[in-house]
Amino acid sequence: MTPRRVVLWRHGRTAWNAESRFQGTTDVALDEVGVAQAERAARDLATLSPHLIVSSDLQRARATAETLAGMVGLEVSTDPDLRETYAGSWQGLVRDEIVAADGDIWRRWIAGDDVRPGGGETRTEVATRVSGAVLRHADGLPPGGTLVVASHGGAVRACIGTLLGLPVEHWTTLGGLVNCAWSVLEEQPDGRWRLVEHNARSLPEEVVGDEA
Repeated sequence: MTPRRVVLWRHGRTAWNAESRFQGTTDVALDEVGVAQAERAARDLATLSPHLIVSSDLQRARATAETLAGMVGLEVSTDPDLRETYAGSWQGLVRDEIVAADGDIWRRWIAGDDVRPGGGETRTEVATRVSGAVLRHADGLPPGGTLVVASHGGAVRACIGTLLGLPVEHWTTLGGLVNCAWSVLEEQPDGRWRLVEHNARSLPEEVVGDEA
């Protein structure tokens, strides 16, 4: 039997990504580069003939998902549980500003500790809501069906770590997704998930605004 498949897709670039600003749940639109990235990636993902497309309700993810939906004749369902990490006082700041204001927590965050960025959500809290949403929507797939989820870099990494059963301290061993790249998980016969593709649609390049 062909396994069910989940494609976790990071949104296209925004102006804040280009400036390396921590977006979190701030609702920033795609820039011109991001729109072009979404159109290119959508042409590839359309070949998978997705059965369902769901998205974070933040406009950068929703606009990315709608590009694919228009190509394959589906509607996009939005789910706020697919949002990026809420990062409190860090949102809108660049790295140097965060380090100046909150250096110890920043260093622990980058190291993979389960701390609260800017007083916001921990990685495990994000993982619980995002993975829960992905599994809810995946339950609606037929055998062999494909779900495409448009979300955010940090949210996707936390979700992958959870679905693979990795301890939180190991999640940062997964490379961050570049804008409009995706990862693919397939359901195994025993119900577990396997990562079969990661950070696709790119050659190695610097990841900007991973938690964005």
